[in-house]
Order: sequence, then structure tokens, then C-alpha cells
Amino acid sequence: MSSAARSKARTARGAGPGKAAGRDLVARGRRVLEQEAGAVAALAARLDARFADAVRLLVACRGRIVVSGVGKSGVIARKIAGTLTSTGTPATFLHAVDSVHGDLGIVGRDDAAILVSKSGETDELFGLVAVLKRLGVRIVAITGNPRSTLAKHADVALDAAVAAEACALDLAPTTSTTVALALGDALAIALFEAKGLAPADFARTHPGGALGRRLLLLVRDVMVTEQLPAIGPDATMRECVLLLAERRGTVAVVGPRRTVIGVVTAGDLTRLMERRPDFLDVPVREVMTRAPKLTRPGELASGAVNLMEKHGIMAMPVVDDAGRLVGVVHLHDLMRAGAA
Repeated sequence: MSSAARSKARTARGAGPGKAAGRDLVARGRRVLEQEAGAVAALAARLDARFADAVRLLVACRGRIVVSGVGKSGVIARKIAGTLTSTGTPATFLHAVDSVHGDLGIVGRDDAAILVSKSGETDELFGLVAVLKRLGVRIVAITGNPRSTLAKHADVALDAAVAAEACALDLAPTTSTTVALALGDALAIALFEAKGLAPADFARTHPGGALGRRLLLLVRDVMVTEQLPAIGPDATMRECVLLLAERRGTVAVVGPRRTVIGVVTAGDLTRLMERRPDFLDVPVREVMTRAPKLTRPGELASGAVNLMEKHGIMAMPVVDDAGRLVGVVHLHDLMRAGAA
């Protein structure tokens, strides 16, 4: 076969070079993404009271959540178990086959189960189902067939049906696993919120890495507490300029008992210089921002970063419950500490 013929054959199979082939591949990828996104949107539209029943069932669980599935559904089940655990609900993945060969010893009567199966007729699951029912473990099923055997044996059956897989042959689990995973995420987050868990609870299970730093780092861990740049409202800008130069461009204006009543920044000084040649003699009270953004020592550092980025400021006074100046926190220090 000539090289031209071979090139033509590759193009016909979708493997040939050129812009047309590239556009075709992009179109195929877009079709898959749109199909899966559409399936998740359809799932959200038909979510009903059974979802609330499932969340209440899981909230009432006094033990752990056992999550199981077979094949690709097993992969999704493992991810659901991980998401539950990381959001404050103890969970474990249990292989359906291994469960009936000794691993059922980890299941207790106070546990609950989430079983994932597209068809709801997976034979390997039914040995596990029988034991769960005998122990009185309540079952939430995530299945693409609400009339399946699994759905009938479950306490709550959640409909994860899809019109078709994204695979051109409608065989490879693609859209169905995406929908099951999204439904598992919805359960985990609804459960997290229904339990009223706080960021600190989430932080306890994520102490390491950048996420842990963001969740555990407080303003008090980063703020400057010595030689604080503070000045009274009756002082002149001549005095304030020195503090701005020495203390990184932000000065807190304090009243009686060192309560913060305003702030002056390098930007305020620049604007003043543009309109007043006698700027050094101007009282601080005429220049200061009277409703400054403040934070407290016990606030999450990531929250301080968000506030500073939102308002375009580089530093904030830190005050106690009485509004007294106890520190200053700088955006660069927060970023360096990993709060963003």
C-alpha cells in the first residue's frame, strides 16, 4: 500500500492528521461532556423526597456507613466512602465478593449501607444484601433501575437512571457512573450540612498539606503583635507618614482604650498629596477611613484573605471583642503561610 493510501485509511478511521481530524476529536469529547452534564442535570430535576429519606436514614446511623458495588460501580462506591469519611461521616468500602468470604466481620448492627449498581441485578451483591438484612442494617440503593431486585430490598432506592452511556456502543459505564458519583457527592454534602458540621470538623480530617493549612490557620497565627502602627485622630499626617514608611503602608487610628476608629493607608496618602500641598499638616481624622475592615485573632486566616482580596486591601487591623487593637495582619504574610 502506498503512503498516500495508508494516510487515507488512517483518516477514514479517525486517526489521520490535520485540522479536520482535530476538530472531530474535540467534537467527540464535547459530545461526551454534554451528554454526561445533561444526565446530571436531569438527575437534579427529578430528585425527590426519597433523597431526603436517604439523608435522614444516614444521619440516624450510629455506626459507620458501609459502601459497596461491583466493577465500575465498585470504583464509584469506593469514592463515595472516601467522600463521606472526609466530610465527617465514618465510612468504609466493602468489596461485595470479599464480604461473603470473611470481610463481613467489619459490619455491625448499628451500621448503614449504600449499595451502588446500575442494573440493580448484580448477583455478587445479593449475598451481601442477605446478610445486611439479617443484621438489620438499613440500605440505601443507588441504581439505574428503580424496579430492580436491589431497589425492592433497599430501605430507600435512589433513581440513578440514564438514557444512554456516552460510549458509542452504549456499553462502557460512563454516563451512569458519572450520575452515581454525583448522587453520592450530593448525599455526602447533604449529610455533612444536616449534621451541622463546621469547618473545624472538616479540618480535623484534613490536617496535612495546603488544605489543612487553609482550614487550621488562624489570624492569630500570622498577625504582627509588636510595634503596632497606631496613631491618634488628632495627630498630623507628618507623624503618620513616618509610620506608613516604617510599618508596611497601613496605620490604625485608635481612640480611647486603643479602640480602632479608622485606618490610613499609603493609598490615602498618595491621594491627599495630589490635592493638598500642605498635606503634612492635615489632621489624621480628615484622611482616615472611618469604617475600616477589621478581623479578629480567632478568625480563619483564609477568611481574612478573602476579605482583603474582595476589598483590594493589603493589611487589616486585628481587634479583640471590645474593638481594641491587638495586631495587624498583612496579605503577603497570609499568602506566605499558605492561607490562600
